[in-house]
Amino acid sequence: MATLRSRDLHGRADWVDKEFSALIDTDENAGLLRTLGIDLDTLSADAWPGPATDDPRTI
Repeated sequence: MATLRSRDLHGRADWVDKEFSALIDTDENAGLLRTLGIDLDTLSADAWPGPATDDPRTI
């Protein structure tokens, strides 16, 4: 969402925020991310929140 907001695409960011959980499965939603103009290879490391759990077995 930060990527969309940085491009002044607040409406799209709001839609993504309503439709998806905090963590988006980038494999399953690759087509949608491409449609939104988000290239995962160009996102900075700080755009990734890290694991959703502290359990290292789920990483």
